[in-house]
Amino acid sequence: MSLQYISDSSGQTTGVFIPIKEWNELKNKYKGIEHEEINVPDWHKDIVRKRLDDYKENPDQALDFNSAMDDIEKEL
Repeated sequence: MSLQYISDSSGQTTGVFIPIKEWNELKNKYKGIEHEEINVPDWHKDIVRKRLDDYKENPDQALDFNSAMDDIEKEL
């Protein structure tokens, strides 16, 4: 795939250009890829916001991924 990366004046990559031929091939391979918006239900957003608030109030209560996996594996 011949992608072209787009950068701002500081050199930070800000986008990607995909040639139309390759974009059309991707659309054929992955049906629905051209839909740019995924609708997330409000109830799901509310849960995520609540969890973020809980984390901000008690960051010491959070487990990192490896610790969480260790706890889960102990229960198996």
